[in-house]
Amino acid sequence: MKELLDNLNALIAEFTKDAGQQAESGNKAAGTRARKASLAIEKSLKEFRKISIEESKK
Repeated sequence: MKELLDNLNALIAEFTKDAGQQAESGNKAAGTRARKASLAIEKSLKEFRKISIEESKK
């Protein structure tokens, strides 16, 4: 679970950086990277939810 959280934190940091670049300077490539990172974050959050539910049942 710790590995998943570390990965999730890295994805969020990447998203924040790229989304900020798009918002501040209109960098279209950064917007594309931010959208890609948002999909990866979504997948990781679903995995976190699954693992969290399993852990709470123990």
